[in-house]
Amino acid sequence: MALDSKIPKGPLKDKWTNHKNSINLVNPANKRLIDVIVVGTGLAGGSAAATLAELGYNVKAFCFQDSARRAHSIAAQGGINAAKNYQGDGDSTYRLFYDTVKGGDYRSREANVYRLAEVSANIIDQCVAQGVPFAREYGGLLDNRSFGGVLVSRTFYAAGQTGQQLLLGAYSALNRQIGRGKVKMYSRHEMLDVVVVDGKARGIIARNLVTGEIERHSAHAVVLGTGGYGNVFFLSTNAMGSNVTAAWKAHKRGAYFANPCYTQIHPTCIPVSGDHQSKLTLMSESLRNDGRIWVPKHKKDVEAIRAGKLKPTQLEEADRDYYLERRYPAFGNLVPRDVASRAAKERCDAGYGVNATGEAVYLDFASAFMRYGKEQAHVKGLDENDEALVKKLGQEVVKNKYGNLFQMYEKIVDQNPYESPMMIYPAVHYTMGGIWVDYNLQTTVPGLYAIGEANFSDHGANRLGASALMQGLADGYFVLPYTIGDYLADDIRTGPIPTNSAAFDEAEKSVRDNIEHLINNNGTHSVDHFHKRLGKIMWNKCGMARNAEDLKSAIVEIAELRKEFWKDVRVPGTNEEFNEELAKALRVADFLELGELFAKDALLREESAGGHFREEYQTEEGEAQRRKEFQYVSAWEYKGEPKDALLHKEDLVFENIEVKERSYK
Repeated sequence: MALDSKIPKGPLKDKWTNHKNSINLVNPANKRLIDVIVVGTGLAGGSAAATLAELGYNVKAFCFQDSARRAHSIAAQGGINAAKNYQGDGDSTYRLFYDTVKGGDYRSREANVYRLAEVSANIIDQCVAQGVPFAREYGGLLDNRSFGGVLVSRTFYAAGQTGQQLLLGAYSALNRQIGRGKVKMYSRHEMLDVVVVDGKARGIIARNLVTGEIERHSAHAVVLGTGGYGNVFFLSTNAMGSNVTAAWKAHKRGAYFANPCYTQIHPTCIPVSGDHQSKLTLMSESLRNDGRIWVPKHKKDVEAIRAGKLKPTQLEEADRDYYLERRYPAFGNLVPRDVASRAAKERCDAGYGVNATGEAVYLDFASAFMRYGKEQAHVKGLDENDEALVKKLGQEVVKNKYGNLFQMYEKIVDQNPYESPMMIYPAVHYTMGGIWVDYNLQTTVPGLYAIGEANFSDHGANRLGASALMQGLADGYFVLPYTIGDYLADDIRTGPIPTNSAAFDEAEKSVRDNIEHLINNNGTHSVDHFHKRLGKIMWNKCGMARNAEDLKSAIVEIAELRKEFWKDVRVPGTNEEFNEELAKALRVADFLELGELFAKDALLREESAGGHFREEYQTEEGEAQRRKEFQYVSAWEYKGEPKDALLHKEDLVFENIEVKERSYK
């Protein structure tokens, strides 16, 4: 099957407008005859379900959490991008488009990214109308801050809990439609297969996680807004329940999986403290606005700090290496995430890591305290030379901006970040790869759509901070509701989709067979035993740095681990009850297949780009080295085993941006 991205003709700035003007519509009376399933209720899924229902479609929404408001979007902290140029600092739709494509290391689809930048301003207006409490300046205008990879301030925020506030906005819109009866909400349900009837997605098989019942649900179209697959690494910043199952089942039913090796390592996370951990905690990238990142210049000081003989606050400025400011003077601490992450790894690998494991650097706010404090003292007519007073005033300013993040850090690490620098280290965060979609957000299976982090389309090889929330809400509120109508216009006379067909029978049998095998396996090892082993393979051989030798061995090791899992995993309990070990086992089974395709994709891509860093392809300065022959999307077709997956290429053509060196110096 040839890939057709369905990108409209014409100038970039007119593509989306002209496309909306020419696609088919469904009139309000006919929308009442059409059912849509939305899987996932985060920012993408929740906003899509609410908007589709508002338009008149009959929507069934599914989430595995006990409430739609507990989707992992709630964990996003720092902000959401939009090109409104409130700061008057030169921002524009084109600048946001350019920064996003450049930040993704020229591995994004140009038309999708421009549309994202174009609708970004609408997102802010929508959310303000819903009551999202964005931070405001003294005069009442919405405030902005800067994020990594850009030279402007375009990030709207609500303290350090932007994702939570945006999700509550989408959740309120969703609840309104539930109240109207236009959305039927299925919480504590997990999608375990897509049903394809006569080549079209016509429903799903879901498991009621409370009772264990296997259910059939039909619709005229299925939308997946199920997030990313970072938990293939076991330790990540994702919620423990986050998984790849919905996307992977779609892949096995014909949806191509694109760029699986593109995974973002976030530079600002609380370091690993031991093997007992089940997840990692993100500290918002917004902290890099005011925090300065450093390590000691001299190894004798590193050793003294690790031994507890020296406090970081006792180290003189001359003995500190602010390595991001040294290496990237133009962007400093606000380089993109992949650059900051690799720089931290390089310093720690060289022996300058400051915690007991040697895998941590400092994020220091001392300079910000004094800078803000002097400004406040000046405004209030107080003594600007009183260091104690200035520091106290500055800490109040920082507390107002980031207080909940500082509190969270202190609770986890048991150190006061107002008195001692935070310790941070990179961790797996966001996945830029996902299900391949065309310009309409439709997968290679007609009637099956993927939105938000579940698809691959907008971020290339590296996501700029504050762009995940932007994409999720853009897809859900402003893109999918238009494009899905073009497909559904042919279904106004189809009538309800029956669930007693052979396709539903086969899909349900496949699900039941897997569950029966896991429940009756009586192996000797827990699900976590296998998940942790997979995570170690992925982190050590497919993590921040990759090479051909490690990737080849990872492919073999993961395949062997998968065979061992099916023979030796032990799942206690039954399938007719609330059984989280069973739910976890089904998810890990999919991670074990994805992990192999991930490594295969990384091995094939003989270049470094964004979050994909091949050690064989780097500049003399240790930066990522792109290769023109890999300027394409790798879209994988399922052929029974990950090792047999068939590669399809979508060439990336840049007509409006010059592809050049990705410099942040």
